[in-house]
Amino acid sequence: MKNNKIPYISLLILHAIIAVAVFVVPFLSKVYALLIPIIGFFIVYRKKNRNNEALLVAAYLVGVEVFLRMTGGNFNNEYVKITVIFFMLLGMVYSNFSSNAFIYAFFLLLLIPGVLIAMNAADFDVDIKKALVFNLSGPFCLCICAIYMFNRRIVFSDLQNIVLAMGIPIITTTVYLFLYNPSVKDVVTGTQSNFETSGGFGPNQVSTILGLGMFVFFSQLVLFSKSKKEMIINGILLICISYRAIVTFSRGGVIAGIVMIICLLILLYYFSNSMGKSKIGLIFVLMGFLALGVWSYTSLQTRGMIEKRYANKDAKGREKKDRLGGREAIIDADLKLFFDNPILGIGAGMGKELRKDSLGEEVAAHNEISRMLSEHGLFGIIGLLILLTVPFILYINNRQHLYFLSFFIFWLLTINHAAMRTAAPAFVYALTLLSVQIKLPVKTEK
Repeated sequence: MKNNKIPYISLLILHAIIAVAVFVVPFLSKVYALLIPIIGFFIVYRKKNRNNEALLVAAYLVGVEVFLRMTGGNFNNEYVKITVIFFMLLGMVYSNFSSNAFIYAFFLLLLIPGVLIAMNAADFDVDIKKALVFNLSGPFCLCICAIYMFNRRIVFSDLQNIVLAMGIPIITTTVYLFLYNPSVKDVVTGTQSNFETSGGFGPNQVSTILGLGMFVFFSQLVLFSKSKKEMIINGILLICISYRAIVTFSRGGVIAGIVMIICLLILLYYFSNSMGKSKIGLIFVLMGFLALGVWSYTSLQTRGMIEKRYANKDAKGREKKDRLGGREAIIDADLKLFFDNPILGIGAGMGKELRKDSLGEEVAAHNEISRMLSEHGLFGIIGLLILLTVPFILYINNRQHLYFLSFFIFWLLTINHAAMRTAAPAFVYALTLLSVQIKLPVKTEK
């Protein structure tokens, strides 16, 4: 995978300009959404995916999804997942895939009983097609991405290009958030998730993608800054993205981003020599001061509300009964449905309707694990075991994959608070399956 010919700083400026253009002329968001797959297809077709161009395009789509949804650019909620699936299939056409990847095809087969049960649920006034697409598009996207990436060899620097391809459009999202809501202090009145500071879109999903952006630009800062100028730029980007993530008042994405960074530092420390360990120790200290500075500024801008949010208190400082924003009740309802239907489950997409009996209203699952249990029963348990164990089996002989643990943690944490509404957890999970080497061995001629 060759380095992008467009200079790094030019890419950042270009994507900041895109944010301004869309803010001024919202219709351009749809033009942007249409151009990405068209240009991406041209690149993959012209290069015949010789350097995994399909991965770069898919990564870019993952990074831009929340921005498109926030600005009305998506043609439907599954637009990015569908296009990511398309580019993964296109990549397979040109570059084939591992036969061992069919373990993920088996995972898809495990979902079929749940689909059949849902299709027979004639007693409920439910749009079955819509329910199935809503709940299964994420797992399907994950499986197609996993099949493409399963044991695919790649050098670490090229993996960083893929990670950066996700991160670049997150700059667009961040700039747009500053334009949409320049004064956080004026709109924060409580400790609930804030739509104003999230660009008018779901704070949970905005926080998730910004948390991923925190990791992207931390890794870029620590491992791939080629000059002091780039170090300063990446440091500023990390600060700005972290700030906007925190002020969404949605904790899940911020926590996921922080844990990803910690996991990377732990692996770097583990594999470093004594000099490297001392440098990483210094990075820990510097990041601690940086985090303290961002948190203090955020606290000032939110009049102390952010501390109460993370302490699980309301605006008056009273302890809230639930710690997960009502998600405990949804998980409890899912577990009850699972114990009532432990073998086949209640059917894919049927949980939203059936939770009404327990919660008094239709509520979509935020937790993919509890949803798999309630809607797919025993088949869901087997499917989850595949997703949880296969990456670690591959990692035994894949120790140079320094991002492995960070990617896996992002997927696991995200599906527990934001399910698989976006393509990000599916794609990032599949990145754990890549066979990464710091440098590929040079073939010697006989």
